[in-house]
Amino acid sequence: DSTTTQSIDVGLVPDFVWINSRTSGTGHHSLVDRVRGDVALNSNQTIAEYSVTAFNMNTNGTIDVPYFANDYSMNTSGNSYVGWNWKANGSGVLNEVGDIDSTVSANTTAGFSIVSYTGTGSASTVGHGLGIAPSMIIFKNRDGAYDWATYHKDLTSAAYTVYLSLNYAQSTNSTVAKYYNSTDPTSSVFSIGASNNYTNLSSNKYIAYCFAEVSGYSSFGSYTGNGSTDGTFVYLGFRPAWVMVKRSDSSGGWCIHDDKRNPYNPEELLLRADKAS
Repeated sequence: DSTTTQSIDVGLVPDFVWINSRTSGTGHHSLVDRVRGDVALNSNQTIAEYSVTAFNMNTNGTIDVPYFANDYSMNTSGNSYVGWNWKANGSGVLNEVGDIDSTVSANTTAGFSIVSYTGTGSASTVGHGLGIAPSMIIFKNRDGAYDWATYHKDLTSAAYTVYLSLNYAQSTNSTVAKYYNSTDPTSSVFSIGASNNYTNLSSNKYIAYCFAEVSGYSSFGSYTGNGSTDGTFVYLGFRPAWVMVKRSDSSGGWCIHDDKRNPYNPEELLLRADKAS
């Protein structure tokens, strides 16, 4: 029955799942995590989170993906999908490091944590649980229609941002500088500035996906293009399974490649985090 939930074997017990249609030109990116529960966000949209009660992350290494009769579906008959899965550490525990208490699900071995907190409107710090400074943090206001502010260590400074939901170049102004309080994260906390919609609006709920570099497993950096058909060679020290690239000095989409849709080189199949499939 094409209108029922389907169980998919993903090979691990995930805590963060990102699904996108490969065949529909209008299917949204669906992001679900164990800390927030059965609610989804869309990386290509600003909307607040919404219920997906039929979605489950099961303990047997499967996920249950529901059908919806619209562009939010993860299970439309005839469509092909890709699902990217990350392991954190379950539904999270209380983290009292920093000015604002948070709920943190952290996998320190993989350098990944999911952080849920409520904004206060005052410049603050929030614990992320990784033990090393994150190289990249993706923030979303769960309650409001705001873009996904994204910190990266190789932007000009922590007063700059890019947005996962937009193809804009890195930007800064007095408001943007508040997102991360112009302060790089430390081994225990990240910073959020006073009263801004994207990371710290009073009483609004937020989710932050934090990524730290782990040698031989993950890498975060920047490079300068050379315009060659061979492309720029970027040495990582390992063959990655998943790569996301965003131009920072001008507009350009968030291009995602993976080794399941393209198991061999050249990796020519891409999806864009800022656009529907």
